[in-house]
Amino acid sequence: MKKSFFIFAAAALLPIVAAAQNRTAVSAPKTSDYQFTTVKEIPVTSMKNQYRSGTCWCFSALSFLESEVIKAKNLKADAYPDFSEMFVIRHSYHDRAIKYVRLNGYLNMAAGSGFGDVLEVVRDYGLMPQSAYSGMNYGYDLPVQGELDAVLKGYVQAVITNPNKKLTPVWPKGFDGILDAYLGVLPETFEENGKTYTAESYRDAWGINPDDYVNLSSYTHHPFYSQFAIEVEDNWRSGLCYNLPLDEFMAVIDNALGNGYTVLWGGDVSETGFTRDGLAILLDEEAKATSGSDQERWVGPAKPEGAEAAEAKKELPKELEVTQESRQIMFDEKTSTDDHGMHLYGIAKDQNGTKYYLIKNSWGVTGAYDGVWYMSENFVKAKTLNFVVNKKALPKDIAKKLGIK
Repeated sequence: MKKSFFIFAAAALLPIVAAAQNRTAVSAPKTSDYQFTTVKEIPVTSMKNQYRSGTCWCFSALSFLESEVIKAKNLKADAYPDFSEMFVIRHSYHDRAIKYVRLNGYLNMAAGSGFGDVLEVVRDYGLMPQSAYSGMNYGYDLPVQGELDAVLKGYVQAVITNPNKKLTPVWPKGFDGILDAYLGVLPETFEENGKTYTAESYRDAWGINPDDYVNLSSYTHHPFYSQFAIEVEDNWRSGLCYNLPLDEFMAVIDNALGNGYTVLWGGDVSETGFTRDGLAILLDEEAKATSGSDQERWVGPAKPEGAEAAEAKKELPKELEVTQESRQIMFDEKTSTDDHGMHLYGIAKDQNGTKYYLIKNSWGVTGAYDGVWYMSENFVKAKTLNFVVNKKALPKDIAKKLGIK
């Protein structure tokens, strides 16, 4: 069976804002309440902005591959790669259109996709630098793809009606013509640092091999230590992931970071505790709503006494505890959904010693931390649908259980 890895996420900023507007139960945590100290930080490339497109899956995956190259080649900042997102997105759209027509439209033809999609494109077509293919051929400085997505969907929708009762062999060329108009014609060769490359030779020059990566999840509706295709619309390539118990699932993340590998993260960001200002906290909403005595309700909390009052430890919002069972319930009841993909690259702690992960987003230099989110360990446990890592980042005992060499 062909090996395929994915993390399925399509969230752009506007859908997240829309989701946030529907939250009424609890107020979001405030960044001013938190003081973070970095414990571990692995090099990543500059912050990018997917802007008005649902292509987080590509932006985050290429950021991950850029960090893989930085580690493998021990690069300095002035030599960091900058891979073209639109090169990958273009090929993804083409491949999906072919499958959409073959399945008579019974496939999700939208902007969202998965990390495994990126790896398959890299495998089949290669890579290009941003300098060779920006994909900004339609009058914007940043991606604004509502029109493009609608036109592509309308085109393949017309094709599957099969008005001639026999499909012509040229309809894929028409689809590619739309991509040419919006994103630009793909160059057959290009130059970088005085060398001429094709997309395939450029991929190979960086030493990127899609077989080096494994995709992991943790759910009880499939056997542990087996592979399954997670059941979400954006997994249109039916990519497989390995299933681990939750403690081992989390151990892989920490082992990866401890050995200098970053993690490609996909999961749910529709929680109240996921703010637009750089926090991802798994709020215990019931505890938040019922905390405090009746006396406190009317006259306010007691103030600490003595000279230490001003330095009293800040009481941060309480988080939910996460178990394998509660994680499964969230997935089954669809309160954990495939919203967004980001790049996990480090560890931090707050003033109370609570553990967080550093997350590079793809919404540009924004929020309190210039595009970085601090995601609590409990949030990661509960809301990660799956993640991709280099197979060298697996603890040896877990790799053995999965049959990975």
